[in-house]
Amino acid sequence: MVSTAYAVAASVTDPEMPMLTLADLGVLREVEQCGRDVVVTITPTYSGCPAMATMRDDLVHRLSDAGFDARVVVALSPAWSSDWITEHGRQALRDHGLSAPGPAPTSGGPIPLTLMPTARLVSCPRCGSAKTELTSEFGATACKALYRCSDCREPFEHVKEI
Repeated sequence: MVSTAYAVAASVTDPEMPMLTLADLGVLREVEQCGRDVVVTITPTYSGCPAMATMRDDLVHRLSDAGFDARVVVALSPAWSSDWITEHGRQALRDHGLSAPGPAPTSGGPIPLTLMPTARLVSCPRCGSAKTELTSEFGATACKALYRCSDCREPFEHVKEI
C-alpha cells in the first residue's frame, strides 16, 4: 500500500526538468510516515547538484500543505545512477525533446581521468536518427550535454549517463 505521504512526495517535480517527478527521476528514495510525521530520503543526481535545496523545499512545502510535518534527509550512498530514471520518466524526457540517458557506465576499479568528451550513442529525440554530433559537453545544467542531429539539423539536450 502506498502511503498518502509517499503519493504527495512522488508528485513533486524536478526544478530543472519539470516534466519529471522526483520519483520518475529516481531521486526519491524513501518516505517513512508515522502519523503526521514524515521523513523523506532523497539522493542527489550528482554531488553539488544546485537543485537539491529546491527539491527539499518543494517536498517540505507540498507535504506541509497536505497536513504533514516533513523532514528531508539526503542519502549519498548508494550514489544515484541515471539507470534509476523510470521508463515513464525516459519517455517524458523524449516527449519534451530531450535525449534520455543510455545505460550507466560500469567500472570494476579506478576510473581514468580523460580530458576528451565522453563517447555516447545518442539518438535524436525528434526524428530518431543516430547521426548526432556533440556540440558542448555541458548544457543548461551540468547533467546535460548539447547535441545536434545531422539528419534533421535540430539541436537537443542529452541527459548524461551517470
